[in-house]
Amino acid sequence: MDLSVTRRMFTTRIASTLSALGLTASALPRALAQGPAALDTGGVRKLNGEGKPGEKEIIMPVVLYNGLIFVSGQGAHDTRDQKEWTIESHTTMVMDKVKKLVEVGGGTMDSVVQANVFLVKIEHWDGMHKVFSTYFPHGGPARTTVAVAALPGDSLVEINCIAAVTRK
Repeated sequence: MDLSVTRRMFTTRIASTLSALGLTASALPRALAQGPAALDTGGVRKLNGEGKPGEKEIIMPVVLYNGLIFVSGQGAHDTRDQKEWTIESHTTMVMDKVKKLVEVGGGTMDSVVQANVFLVKIEHWDGMHKVFSTYFPHGGPARTTVAVAALPGDSLVEINCIAAVTRK
């Protein structure tokens, strides 16, 4: 048998096996370099808002995996009279929470690579965007913004994001 055919068959079989295991070719060298523990789900760290391992929370505010920080949706949950609510004040509350959680995970606002914004009214986009942009003076992340029917805690905005870990 021709040597190139053998290599091709081997490569095809190993790629199929890795795919079935949920591994990609790009993740394998990195995982092998980190040792066997990197191949199991023990590499997932779930943290509470103070950066301590979460124990019984159903939704973890911060999840670390493979050099990424996943911040769950943060809302304003404003306790003031609804007449005093503005999209600007709610966006500030939410972004302050997001910033704190990104930092708890070991990142910075400059390391945020993706954000999802949920608004109860699409008309709030301008006010939200004005405040949102102040948190990213060096350029913002990829972002999706959608309007939804309602948000928990009657928040006017909810934001989640993914950031890169920049420090241990």
